[in-house]
Amino acid sequence: MSVNQGGPNRERAVSVQNGWFVLVLLLGLLLGDLAVLISSMPRAAEEGPAVILACILVLPLVGLLLTGFFTLQPNEARVLVLFGVYKGTVRESGFHWGNPFYSSGPQAFRAVSAAAQVRRTGSKGEPGDAQAPALGRNKISLRARTLNGDTLKVNDKRGNPVEIAAVVVWRVADTAQAMFDVDNYETYTRTQSESAVRHLASLYAYDDGEEGEATLRGNVEDVSRALRAELQERLAKAGITVDEARLTHLAYAPEIAQAMLRRQQAEAVIAARQKIVRGAVSMVHMALTELAEKGVVALDDERRAAMVSNLMVVLCGESEVHPVVNTGTLYS
Repeated sequence: MSVNQGGPNRERAVSVQNGWFVLVLLLGLLLGDLAVLISSMPRAAEEGPAVILACILVLPLVGLLLTGFFTLQPNEARVLVLFGVYKGTVRESGFHWGNPFYSSGPQAFRAVSAAAQVRRTGSKGEPGDAQAPALGRNKISLRARTLNGDTLKVNDKRGNPVEIAAVVVWRVADTAQAMFDVDNYETYTRTQSESAVRHLASLYAYDDGEEGEATLRGNVEDVSRALRAELQERLAKAGITVDEARLTHLAYAPEIAQAMLRRQQAEAVIAARQKIVRGAVSMVHMALTELAEKGVVALDDERRAAMVSNLMVVLCGESEVHPVVNTGTLYS
């Protein structure tokens, strides 16, 4: 037995009837039907009940047609599904009328289920699930949304545990894919975002990478671009477009934070010492060169080594130096 697995759905933009025009027609039909019903009742015995029966049957028909009205706000769309068949998507904002048999979608069922769960347990369910059912009638918001991810504990490229979090700005680009290719596009976006952040953290070292290697702390822009590219690839099947993705929190895990802080302090001390030594060597060389060129004093190798040693102690020492004045000769 073969299983039919179709490709990804694609959105088709369609238009429906203007709601105000249909509303005037239905109100006119309703008033006309009531007028005929009232006028025909005195003559019911002569003309028979056919006219009255027809007028009575028109009333529920008008009531059914009145359920076809719906409104769309700017950056809002409705997916039209008729008896399980996708008919298109309405993106134009305003007051519209469509087939009253267009499905209200799974949002209505989830809204009833969520309300029942709140009444039973007092819980609010999964975060984000309350946004989709609030629209109803297969409506999807096209506005940009912000997903502020939770702080995750992951291992970086070197195996060090780090805490990382990201914020993702996304929006629905293809309503058909968002509605039919995934079960719940909001939950899908949240889950895939967390998975992408975990995978990204494992590709980069936190800091102190090799020469030319990008790190999480030192190359924030490059890491953000890589995160956005990976998220776009993951969320494309749900019709989601990622406008921006950026890290909002990055730190070592508490269990190694103190050790890493001491390492960073040691690295800072070493870097400062290296700079001090380079500067001291340059100053000593300049002093010896000036003394030799201007003939201030002639020093042999032993006295030159002693002067270099003394100058290096003075220039590189952390505490204040107290010189000893020699009142004798240079060689005593």
